[in-house]
Amino acid sequence: MAFVSHSNTEQLIDYWRSRGTPGSAPQRSAIDPSELTHVLPQIFILRRVAPRQFHFRLVGGLIADLHGRDLREEPFLKLWDEADRSQLSLALEAARRQAEPIVVDCQARTLDHGRLSLEMLLAPLTSADGEIDRLLGFYQPLSPVTALAGRPLAALSLSHIRLMGSGRPMVPFPHLRLATVDGRTVG
Repeated sequence: MAFVSHSNTEQLIDYWRSRGTPGSAPQRSAIDPSELTHVLPQIFILRRVAPRQFHFRLVGGLIADLHGRDLREEPFLKLWDEADRSQLSLALEAARRQAEPIVVDCQARTLDHGRLSLEMLLAPLTSADGEIDRLLGFYQPLSPVTALAGRPLAALSLSHIRLMGSGRPMVPFPHLRLATVDGRTVG
């Protein structure tokens, strides 16, 4: 199955790559918000507070409007359906380890079942001491935001996760599955 990212997502990935060196994530200080003004309302920054735990540090205006509140310091994974949190947290850690961005295709919904298709970019950033402790995030709506009629998003559900390896085509992140051997659950 071939996936194509929105042109805004592709441009932000290209910008992210231009700020680092091959095989490593760019420094946080290399990201210049004045060069991203056309998409700034759609950008957020996540801070890693512990393994597999990320909180919003900064949140663009469109994202705050979509959720009906300022998300700063809220846990990122709390926005997601509980069944998706483990897979997403593993993907965030894989993005950190591999110093490569991921693109998450998801569905957002309101309490009264309004829907919005989103593409979300999460790209690792390196601190001055060399640790990847932040992720540059980006919301790209794929369906009209006006369909929500101002109702806030209540939850996100995962469709696909794609690891964006340098020089390689987009690859769907593997789904985690339980398997059985001789009647016992493994994996």
